[in-house]
Amino acid sequence: MIEEKLIPKDDLGNVEVSKDEQSWATYGAHDPAIIKDGDWYYVFSTDTGGRDNFKAGIQIRKSKDLINWEWVGRAFTDGVPQEAYQWSGAEGLWAPEVVKMNDIYYMYYSASQFGKTQSFIGVATSKKIEGPYQDQGLVYRSKQGEDGPNAIDPNIIFDRDHQPWLVYGSFFGGIYINKVNPKTGKFISYGRGTLIAKRNTTVDRAIEGPYIVYNPDSDYYYLFVSYDSLFANYNIRVARSKVITGPYYDYNGLEMTDIESPQADVGMKVLGGYKFKDHPGWVAPGHNSILKDGSNYFICHHARASENKHWHYLHIRKVIWSDEAWPLVSPERFAGEDETTIEPHQLSGKWEFIEIDKQNNDQDVSIEVNVGNETDKVYFINGPNRNSFTLKKNNQQIIGKVNYGWDWERWVKTIIFVGHNNQGIVTIGKKIV
Repeated sequence: MIEEKLIPKDDLGNVEVSKDEQSWATYGAHDPAIIKDGDWYYVFSTDTGGRDNFKAGIQIRKSKDLINWEWVGRAFTDGVPQEAYQWSGAEGLWAPEVVKMNDIYYMYYSASQFGKTQSFIGVATSKKIEGPYQDQGLVYRSKQGEDGPNAIDPNIIFDRDHQPWLVYGSFFGGIYINKVNPKTGKFISYGRGTLIAKRNTTVDRAIEGPYIVYNPDSDYYYLFVSYDSLFANYNIRVARSKVITGPYYDYNGLEMTDIESPQADVGMKVLGGYKFKDHPGWVAPGHNSILKDGSNYFICHHARASENKHWHYLHIRKVIWSDEAWPLVSPERFAGEDETTIEPHQLSGKWEFIEIDKQNNDQDVSIEVNVGNETDKVYFINGPNRNSFTLKKNNQQIIGKVNYGWDWERWVKTIIFVGHNNQGIVTIGKKIV
């Protein structure tokens, strides 16, 4: 049985009025980086308009439950740090990252301008997560017209030995990783580091927003990136490696630095624009971060409203690991659900399924399917682990997981499914009857 906590509520216990996403707490969040500190979850994000018009300084939001968010303020009180502004001319700061090392909070930020590579990654510190933050200056910078990585989109990842690394880079020149001194928050050896992902110039090298997470259960490092246009067909891809510096391979064994294969084929696509019935859907989900919270993993990303792509919102979803240890993304935003055993007979009924099409630059649209037993055309069969099921559909097998969830489109409780076939093509779905 699904607990009542699945129903999004405000502090007074009332069902949230933000069913249609018109909530100041989540509206305007872009390039969100998530971190847990004590009992609070924090999201730091790019300077945009939306809440109180445009101001520079890195937006901060917090939550106790990953559902109801409140506005905190900004990390910097004086806007763009002077050194970063002098190099980049940036009017605001992009794509922050916050990590705690040696009881100090390190906040990484990007200063740049659209379409330019005169960019700057800096770091600031604070003894309190909500700041204010004191700028500590340059981590890495790139110069307009020079080959190499664009100095934006930083992410800190700790390897098996708890050594911090910074992965960064965006759009131009590919994604790089370099080792960090935990006492300074800066590179041990200044320089671009090691290339781990890149796309062919035929797609304008559109790869950005790197984020790496290590899963000790599988002993893999997972590289998440965003492909394609920020305002149109943004989508989230993943690859993995046993070594933090790569090479990173997708489900089909294609390396993330492969610029010879068809570029839409590289990287396991786990979420793109989509549309279930009874809702206009979402477009351009991307620039994610990952939170490991106990045994749970969550993906935090922004998405745009299909009615107006200038509206962007914060989304939190559970990461559901396939039996082959690939991170899949719940089709519905998190609403407090725990993993509860679901019996096979509960899966029969009408479902909506969406296939995440690597080649599709528009929304993937759901189809309704009646799920029955083995005498029917579409049915589930038990898998080897808890809530593991294989979906038999159209003469293909999609191995995946089921769980309870909240149907944000119809505003009811539901059962969700996410899985992949033997080519790494992802299917997401929800039961509607």
